[in-house]
Amino acid sequence: MTAPADANQTLFSQVNDVARHTPWLHGLATGYAEYGVLLFGALVLLAVWQGRHAPHAKLAAALWAGIATVLAVGVNQPVVSMVAEPRPYQTHPSILVLVARSTDWSFPSDHSVMAGACAVGLLIFSRRLGAVAAVAALLMAATRVYVGAHYPFDVLVGLLLGAVVAGAGWLLLRTPLVLAVLRARTITPLRAWCEPRPGI
Repeated sequence: MTAPADANQTLFSQVNDVARHTPWLHGLATGYAEYGVLLFGALVLLAVWQGRHAPHAKLAAALWAGIATVLAVGVNQPVVSMVAEPRPYQTHPSILVLVARSTDWSFPSDHSVMAGACAVGLLIFSRRLGAVAAVAALLMAATRVYVGAHYPFDVLVGLLLGAVVAGAGWLLLRTPLVLAVLRARTITPLRAWCEPRPGI
């Protein structure tokens, strides 16, 4: 076993041992690991709501946060299939597992890719919302390891991949996204809802 792989296994074992000795945390960790994605969806919706009357680029950034999140998870699928890393509980049947066992591969973590992309997308829109999303993303990564669904490297690489997709995608697509917002704001049914207002 290589040094990085050995460190990955060792750190996972340490986290799993912590999970065994903190049963009072199981409910919270399991709930967030499984349903925390709803928080990220709510943050994106809040960004779009806050940006609906802002300048074109600001609203485009809010919309990009949602688009980037979905895009990053899509980008991750071929990577997951190519690496084909078994889940921790598939190779270590004696570990503590707090969530339903999945049959898909482990590396990189879809949940962490989603969280990393959403956090960077929201940082582009707003430092405040982005900071909240960044903390939520770190918690998502930590809980996915805590519940036994992923190794630490799965979630770390997932966060990084999601962040890269969101950041690089904004640099590449910013202009067409802003133009799309400009065009959408000329459509009568949408104008009242998202018309830019001076001073925002």
